[in-house]
Amino acid sequence: LLLRASSAAQPNWMYLGLVGVGPPMQQHPSAGTDLEDPELAEARAVCGALPGLVAQQIEVCMAHPGTIRSVSDGARRGIEECQFQFRNERWNCTTSVDEQSVFGYILERGSTETAFIYAVTSAGVVHAVTQACSSGNLTECSCDAGKQGQATPEGWKWGGCSDNLQYGVNFARKFVDAPERIKSTGLTVKNKKSWSVRVRMNLHNNEAGRQVVASLMRMQCRCHGVSGSCELKTCWKTMPSFSEVGDILKRKYRQAVQVSRGVITGSVKTKGKKRLRRKSKQSRRLPVAKGDL
Repeated sequence: LLLRASSAAQPNWMYLGLVGVGPPMQQHPSAGTDLEDPELAEARAVCGALPGLVAQQIEVCMAHPGTIRSVSDGARRGIEECQFQFRNERWNCTTSVDEQSVFGYILERGSTETAFIYAVTSAGVVHAVTQACSSGNLTECSCDAGKQGQATPEGWKWGGCSDNLQYGVNFARKFVDAPERIKSTGLTVKNKKSWSVRVRMNLHNNEAGRQVVASLMRMQCRCHGVSGSCELKTCWKTMPSFSEVGDILKRKYRQAVQVSRGVITGSVKTKGKKRLRRKSKQSRRLPVAKGDL
């Protein structure tokens, strides 16, 4: 994942993990003016004051103002887990409240540390948003009761209420990926190729973090019957602790794949489809898996 260093570090959404999201400003309209919808007023007050967001992220914030606090919590979880996992290493995930890019120059390098940061903060947003849904703290989502009451061939049935991972993943994909999807706008032809690789790499690592949370979802069951005989079980799916997610990502960090730009040749009438490939010629035939960093 080693690429050339580029320009100075830019502010980004991870800064919310350091400063948090304050309470919305109270609106006091002048006499004779129409009252603005309270939810819209809150969204405008909250989202307009947040540092480091691109236009698409502000749009998501305006549509889901309550969820942005979970984004802040998720970024904080990612930062704290990064600091824990690297606590005994030379680079220990140092941050600065005065630095809106949070990690400074490290985010502008295509390094294994960069890959870990993108993956762990993306995973943090999934974890925090999903948890907020299941706890009933968000109005736009709840826990996942889709399979509740359904029986299985194994003799147990779905019960309780599973963690709504799909909502968390979809929201994180929409919010966290937004800066990468617009990053190539306005670049010169000279810089476009290198940034194209970086953008795809960052998006890949964002997704890798989300996939780790999904892969660690586990079944939790409760027995029913006389004297705990477990004649009937009700089960639901629950998320892992975030420290488990961090452990897996650190393991992937140690096995990180260095990549370069590759091309899958299409038909004569279509252009080749670009993809990431391993930089090492000896292992280039091995595909870069979704979960790799």
